[in-house]
Amino acid sequence: MEETRIRELSLSQRLRELLVLFLKLGSFGFGGPLALIAAMEDEAVRKRRWLSREHFLEALALTNMLPGPNAHEMGVYLGYLRAGVRGAVLSGLTFILPPFLLMLGLSWLYFRYGTVPEVEGLFYGLKPVVIAIILVTVWRLGRGAITDLKLAALCVGALVLTWRYPSAEPITLLVAGGLGILLYAFPHPGRWLAAGTLLAGSATPPLLGWDGGTLGDLALLFLRTGGLLFGGGYVMIPLIEHDVVERFGWLTRAEFLDGVALGQSTPGPIIITATFIGYKAAGLAGAIVATAAIFLPSFLLAIIVARFVPTLRRWATAQAFLRGISAAVVGAVLATALVLARTAITDPLTGTLMAVALVAALALKANILLLLGAGAFVGLVTKGAF
Repeated sequence: MEETRIRELSLSQRLRELLVLFLKLGSFGFGGPLALIAAMEDEAVRKRRWLSREHFLEALALTNMLPGPNAHEMGVYLGYLRAGVRGAVLSGLTFILPPFLLMLGLSWLYFRYGTVPEVEGLFYGLKPVVIAIILVTVWRLGRGAITDLKLAALCVGALVLTWRYPSAEPITLLVAGGLGILLYAFPHPGRWLAAGTLLAGSATPPLLGWDGGTLGDLALLFLRTGGLLFGGGYVMIPLIEHDVVERFGWLTRAEFLDGVALGQSTPGPIIITATFIGYKAAGLAGAIVATAAIFLPSFLLAIIVARFVPTLRRWATAQAFLRGISAAVVGAVLATALVLARTAITDPLTGTLMAVALVAALALKANILLLLGAGAFVGLVTKGAF
């Protein structure tokens, strides 16, 4: 079906079609990755008939195996399917351009006017809600990722190691993936000894002998982060918080949490927070480098998946790797959320805000944007903006 439709249009027409579609999705893509993927399915399967629903679901399952924002990877996949590598690049770029420009403008406003009482009140109310949303994400990720005692042990191990050695968190995740392979893909009598050795090795903080200036540090940090985003955009938080706040000192912990709040409030993937961090570290050039670096791995991996769907689908080792790393992600995100909570929860009101948002999100399935708006409103009222 899709091959016939592709032959009906020239390459330039197909590229223009992708440009319009993904600019629209990037501009109005509020509601998180599930809402974005639902919009893509509606456009690509139901309206345009580029591919069957079965094909779409297969691609979704495969991109879920990859690090990086799932919605962005699906966009790149659809672009490749429609117009090859040029289509993949175009759809990926146009999808992130609107949120990048919006975050760039918000970053400028924040760092110029962030000490204005109204702005302080806004983030006073947003921060505890963001902590609640992160905790809800931990719960939802954990329900799918932790299915037996071995995975629960990996989760707890990652929590402890991330809390104790935050700079070693990338190594912890990779080691957890290796443990997943040992425990699920290649079971044998010596697997527990090997697993213990790997886990102990992950407790050693990484030594990075790199001095590439601020732009080089941004590129290296966000390339590494983009390649380890198993489990969704929230994994970015524990992967970069220590380096951004303590190692490089680009942001304070309060500024970092404000950046996460802005990433939640804008369309597109939450990892657009990289733009905020890059802007503070090195201005416009830093924003461009950080954004490009964190999205580059998902570009490349989504194209590879599009080319080798049948092989990847049958790769048991990849499934085992993902199983181990997904459990560790839950512990790592929880550890970092607890650290950030010390900045966000500063008095009884912020504690109450977090608790109410947590209940509303878990029990009432409240919309994230609605919760953020309510938190911002309470903060503004409390600080006397109204």
